[in-house]
Amino acid sequence: MQVVPLEIPELGNRCHLVHDGQQALVVDPPRDTGFVEAAADAAGVEIAAVADTHIHNDYVSGALGLARRMGADYLVSADEPVSFERVGVRDGDVIPVGRLRVAVLATPGHTRHHQSFLVRQHDEPAGPAALLSGGSLLHDTVGRTDLVDDRLTEELARQQWSSAQLLGALDPGTLLLPTHGFGSFCSGTVTAPSEGPVTIGAQLTTNPVLTTPVDQFVADLVAGYGPVPSYYDHMAPLNLAGAGRALPRPARPVTADEVTDAVLSGTWVVDLRDRASFAAGHLPGTVSVEYGKQFATYVGWLVPWDDDLVLLCDRPDDIQSALHDLAAIGIDGPGTHVLAPSTPLPATYRRATWEEFLEAGPTVVVDVRQRDEYDAGHLPGAVHLPVQDADVRGHELPAGELWIHCRSGYRAGVAASVLHRLGRSVVHVDDAWDRVAELAIPTTTGGVAA
Repeated sequence: MQVVPLEIPELGNRCHLVHDGQQALVVDPPRDTGFVEAAADAAGVEIAAVADTHIHNDYVSGALGLARRMGADYLVSADEPVSFERVGVRDGDVIPVGRLRVAVLATPGHTRHHQSFLVRQHDEPAGPAALLSGGSLLHDTVGRTDLVDDRLTEELARQQWSSAQLLGALDPGTLLLPTHGFGSFCSGTVTAPSEGPVTIGAQLTTNPVLTTPVDQFVADLVAGYGPVPSYYDHMAPLNLAGAGRALPRPARPVTADEVTDAVLSGTWVVDLRDRASFAAGHLPGTVSVEYGKQFATYVGWLVPWDDDLVLLCDRPDDIQSALHDLAAIGIDGPGTHVLAPSTPLPATYRRATWEEFLEAGPTVVVDVRQRDEYDAGHLPGAVHLPVQDADVRGHELPAGELWIHCRSGYRAGVAASVLHRLGRSVVHVDDAWDRVAELAIPTTTGGVAA
């Protein structure tokens, strides 16, 4: 049995290809499965089954479409009210995939009908097994339980604890292969990336769900939840309808005049260029979301669902990458415009380092990190305004020039552009938060919120 983990950095997830040298199972693929099919081709195997551990809340699944193209079975919980044909599986089922045997384990918690898949080679019953745990047991944490229904958060957290005890009782040598836990907001807590293979046995002493009594675990888990990207509300309905089997709607090129019209009408016009270039010159009324692995998350969080969207860039390749990442969360068909070298970019704002911050002594500091980051330590008097709230709560900020910072400069660049769009004078502190300690800039754990 061979396991091929496949990174999906733009989603903060992994999917997995498990095969016996001839037949393969794919678990939790994203909407664009080209890289999965390429991995199967490289291994010289046929995809015989595709599975989703659960109906996903953070991305559009590509499992149904991949299964249809490959003529493979699509496995998902029989209790999920999907609107398409699939192989509905239940706890205790064992599905043959070539020489592999895929045992279905009911592991509710992350969602009500979540399942994990325990895979081993049937002719080597004493050999190593692989646990595809989806959003159940993760590396040193678990999947969060507040994405289905706020009223079920604690009940699902208790189910998550019970499911983890079931998985923790498996052979200690079992490989633990989760989908979440690599940057996705579906993870209950933020953990450091694991180096090398992780086993169930290693988790017995490091994962709080396996070392903490249920009542304490549930209280700690629920209290630690941060915000959820707004587009998550739309993922489960899309996946229940099998939306991922369809190709994304193509982008629509727009002219320079149409970009101007979009800005004037209040449409979100997002500039993909790096944040330094944007600050040095951009079209008035546009917003900066520098293209990178977090791009789709923040566009999907900031731009109201179903609102019009136009993407700007000076490199066509970045436009294509951005379209790919947005399609992964169900955002299809935005307008696109490539800026010509001669395009006037009259709007600007300042960027600064922490040394320049010390020299200037600004009066209004805006911290756009998330609440847990802010609570762990922030500048005295800093106003807390999480980046995702900049557009809807920016009017609450005090008067005066706003010095905006985050942990690395990325989110501060987004927020600075949004507040600048609202007519505020801004300075983007494009520097690492770690340098605050290096420069002996005082911090506190008190709080001032916008």
